[in-house]
Amino acid sequence: MPNQRALFSVSDKTGLVSFAKKLHDAGTELVASGGTAAQFADAGLPVVPVEVLTGFPELLGGRVKTLHPAIHGGILARRTKDHLKELAEHGLLPIDLVVVNLYPFQQTVADPDVSLAEAVEQIDIGGVALLRAAAKNFESVAVICEPGDYDSVAQAVASGGLEFETRRALALKAFRHTAAYDAAISNFLAGWQPEKDDEPQGTATLPAQVRLDLERVQVMRYGENPHQQGALYRYSNASAAFEQLHGQEMSYNNWLDLDGSWQAAQDFDAPTVAIIKHSNPCGLASAETLANAYENALASDPVSAFGSIISVNRRLDGATAERMAKLFIEIVAAPSYDDEALAILQRKKNLRILRAAGTVPSQLSIRTVYGGALVQELDNSRDDLEPANWQIVTRNRPDASQLEDLAFAWRVCRHVKSNAIVYAKDRATVGVGAGQMSRVDSVMLAGHKAGDKARGAVMASDAFFPFADGIEAAAAHGVAAVVQPGGSIRDEEVIESCDRLGLVMALTGTRHFRH
Repeated sequence: MPNQRALFSVSDKTGLVSFAKKLHDAGTELVASGGTAAQFADAGLPVVPVEVLTGFPELLGGRVKTLHPAIHGGILARRTKDHLKELAEHGLLPIDLVVVNLYPFQQTVADPDVSLAEAVEQIDIGGVALLRAAAKNFESVAVICEPGDYDSVAQAVASGGLEFETRRALALKAFRHTAAYDAAISNFLAGWQPEKDDEPQGTATLPAQVRLDLERVQVMRYGENPHQQGALYRYSNASAAFEQLHGQEMSYNNWLDLDGSWQAAQDFDAPTVAIIKHSNPCGLASAETLANAYENALASDPVSAFGSIISVNRRLDGATAERMAKLFIEIVAAPSYDDEALAILQRKKNLRILRAAGTVPSQLSIRTVYGGALVQELDNSRDDLEPANWQIVTRNRPDASQLEDLAFAWRVCRHVKSNAIVYAKDRATVGVGAGQMSRVDSVMLAGHKAGDKARGAVMASDAFFPFADGIEAAAAHGVAAVVQPGGSIRDEEVIESCDRLGLVMALTGTRHFRH
């Protein structure tokens, strides 16, 4: 496509110079704004600065650069005789390719301490206008808003041009990109409120409107059950959370279980392994090494661990992988793998091996209900995780070892479906009771799973004990210390039962229901 013209105005400069060089080699004239033009010049590429095309310098500290007829006329002109004649009468030239990515608004407002002024300055105006203009005229203009499309576009340009269907697909991507961008701005401004002395700046309240823009990335064979359709969606313009390195395609239930497993493992600082079955930890442990953490987590409930999903919070090493390979598991997820670990795990043909692809900004928790949706903040409380903030309410005081195990069990507890009970010892679960209709049933279930390992263990409960029967059941299994939120009208009765039975009890003041 000789004499083609490409306009560049980008915030994310990943792969930019290489892409521009390929276009230049294919006969494309490069037009660029600000820092992008400077980068091309430094790389030895001939470039026409935007201000040369418009006859105006950048105004208002860069707020106005491309909002000009020389730019938008060149983009929006149809390649008809009348439109091209009108351009020529005004000394304007058509623009055939628009390469734009926007100011990083979403990344900026992901910081809970961002100020309103900082957020507003990251609202892109000219970039959105360029994307929409080019996307509207996709019959004649190609628009690129993601560096991931650079290679395919460069190849198409070098081969003679982009097909109509390719330009249409790129336009659709651009409109989705700007829709998600506007939704992020709308959500932020709807939730922002002026700073007060007693609360932080920013999104202190939930927004009045939540606009979701999701794109489908995987169609599954079925959903939770074979008679239900299922698919995986992610937030538009967000990168994938995981990269699959090996094994069968992920299923609907695989993704659900992986979510619980991954978040549970990443909640701990020490080397930690989370073994999940049906969205609940059947084993979770921290230790000095991942290999030891895996052995301790597996010992919690080796029967339930068959066919489980396992996540770790460290680079997975060969010693840990060798131990994992002895068990039938569905998925292994890790931040990274060493070569030996990957080779060991890949011997299992169907094992799904996933690697974290990057940090995903925290989102609101959104669940559909009949007639609408429930929205809440994620359960990311921190103060209640520190034993220094607890209240010890019994005559007996916890020793250092018990306090460490209580803190561990309390952190695990918020990853277990309520009613949640966790028995733990030596920073490892030894019994878990989850999802029962009564709290005492969860206590009994966790005790049954723990067996003799309950002797001297600690117990965490995600909510208060309404009666003393849960404490009595735990004591019968051999539990020595308990951590729970407190807040029941029968707290005194529960505390008295602990004193009578010789147990330690700590109150955190924070509940962790997980339905």
